Amino acid sequence: MASSAAIDEWPSSPYSSSAPDGEVLRSLHRLARDLSAAEAPAPFLRPVFAAVARRARLLAAVFDDLLLCGAGPALLLPRSASLCLREVLLVLQRFKALVADCAARSRTRLLLQSDEVAARAGELQHDLATLLDLLPVADLGLADDVADLLALASRQCRRAAAAELGLRAAVLALIHEVEREIVPERERLEGILEEVGINDPASCSDEIETLEREIGDRVAERWTSSMIALVGLLRYAKCVLFSAATPRTVDSKVDPDDDGAEPQSPPLDFRCPISLELMRDPVVASSGQTYDRDSITRWFGSGKSTCPKTGQVLADLELVPNKALKNLIVRWCRENGVAVEVAEAGKAEPAPVVAANKAALEAARMTASFLVKKLSASFSPEATKRVVHEIRQLAKSGSDNRAFIGEAGAAALLVPLLRSEDSALQLNAVTAMLNLSILEANKKRIMHAEGAVDALCHVMCSGASWRAKENAAATVLSLAAVHAYRRRLGRNPRVVESVVQLARTGPSSTRKDALAALLSLSGERENVGRLVEAGAAEAAVSAVGEAEAAAAVLASLAKRGGAEAIVALDGAAARLVAEMRRGTEWSRECAAAALVLLCRRAGAKAAAQVMAVPGVEWAIWELLGTGTERARRKAASLGRACRRWAAAANAAGAEQSATECPTSDAAPALTTAS
Repeated sequence: MASSAAIDEWPSSPYSSSAPDGEVLRSLHRLARDLSAAEAPAPFLRPVFAAVARRARLLAAVFDDLLLCGAGPALLLPRSASLCLREVLLVLQRFKALVADCAARSRTRLLLQSDEVAARAGELQHDLATLLDLLPVADLGLADDVADLLALASRQCRRAAAAELGLRAAVLALIHEVEREIVPERERLEGILEEVGINDPASCSDEIETLEREIGDRVAERWTSSMIALVGLLRYAKCVLFSAATPRTVDSKVDPDDDGAEPQSPPLDFRCPISLELMRDPVVASSGQTYDRDSITRWFGSGKSTCPKTGQVLADLELVPNKALKNLIVRWCRENGVAVEVAEAGKAEPAPVVAANKAALEAARMTASFLVKKLSASFSPEATKRVVHEIRQLAKSGSDNRAFIGEAGAAALLVPLLRSEDSALQLNAVTAMLNLSILEANKKRIMHAEGAVDALCHVMCSGASWRAKENAAATVLSLAAVHAYRRRLGRNPRVVESVVQLARTGPSSTRKDALAALLSLSGERENVGRLVEAGAAEAAVSAVGEAEAAAAVLASLAKRGGAEAIVALDGAAARLVAEMRRGTEWSRECAAAALVLLCRRAGAKAAAQVMAVPGVEWAIWELLGTGTERARRKAASLGRACRRWAAAANAAGAEQSATECPTSDAAPALTTAS
């Protein structure tokens, strides 16, 4: 076991050879006092830690007497006593490390490993008893009562307290019942958690977070399955016992956009464009776009051979690990305290434990059912806010949870809450809707929920915060991933106008989601006319250089009938040429593709605008040398289009000159002939 190994490998004591005896004694006295005041990290370990504290109090009195008798820096003990006390110091250091290790663990993991903890404490007490028996008491000149304390400590150390295993058996029995789809009795669940030391919403939330982190770190392989089941059980308990209380009190004065009010979300570049979740194993497709391996593999497995983000038909389905991005994701997770298990490139992934853990799934199903039933009941706004927050959190943590919440009917109940005037409630509702929409089956439930699309438009237009508007746009993007819904959303004028307005006026992160939604909607030819009329081209042109997806939107519009509208905009060509030089790999590629499409669809007018941009030849040349494979192809096509236009312009100029010159010479000739 990883934790046991860590406990066994203590560094050697700095006092083992060179430290003066006085310093060793002072360290022994300090350690004994610290251990005597140590509290049990959980109620069920109280007997074990109380026993350690009692022994430590006896030793503290002995060391105190030794210090008083030999006061002064030049204290010198008999050699045998000095060596023995240095070994005692090592044992006490191991005791202190055991206490610190237990304090850092989750209570439920401690419960599962309580016999191992008790055994380790027993071993240390036995070692301490042996050393105390070997200590030459007569050479130390201890008073009789102090020597009696030492003998008492030795006898007590040989009677180590055993772990109480009844509570662990009760918890494991509860897990087995949940596996058999038996809903736990409230009183029994409350009693067990009280014995574990979890008796309020804050301690329950802390326990869930610590346990999830330990699962991700694989600290106890033997108990991983039970730990995963306990996470589900604790989530259920948090909702049932603590009235779905949120981890922190929601202050109506707190701005939901404030980082202090909301947990930090992953950067957009770290999220998979398909699942919108943090990528575990980022891979690059042949189009140059990065996806999470699991999501893109399922995309290919459904029979598709196009790039989900650009719509480009892929030359092959080969996936290349994006190691640089994976390292950045790991570092971001570490810095922000996010527990995520990132897959190792080149190694086969083990089957996820969660998928095979029936207890965890059943606990999640019970939690989803309880929350949705509570949401459907008529109760106070504060209670509604707490329940919606819990639904949002549950829907954030896996496709199974999303499926259970969707099956319980949450989508229809969340729709009216999108129009709430309470900013926190509206944000939680729209974010819960976004989390649910990631699952394919829930897309259908949302699209068929009465008033859902109109409610999302309301949030995009009149949302109480930019964060809510951004998440509403992201929900539209998620729904538009389904071909039929993309058409349906594009036919809705409110959807088009709302998304375009966000792309025009929103802050940076909101514009990114709005532009991504526009890109998805513009993938359907029949939507392009409505998008252009609503001002999608103007919004995308103004965002070029600020949002990566802007050039992709222009390319998509130009490809499906919007080229003339883009060419009619002042500065469109100049912005795209600038993006070819200064953008990201993808945006440079998209800018070149947009310019090629403009030249092909709008002809000489577009080519003239491109050629009029200073430095366009250098931008094409640079992209030919440093761009992706697709970018180089587009740059070559753009170069050919520009050369053809230049040749045609030169030919037209020569023809015009030739026409004008003979006319001036022919006039006299015609006069002479007459």
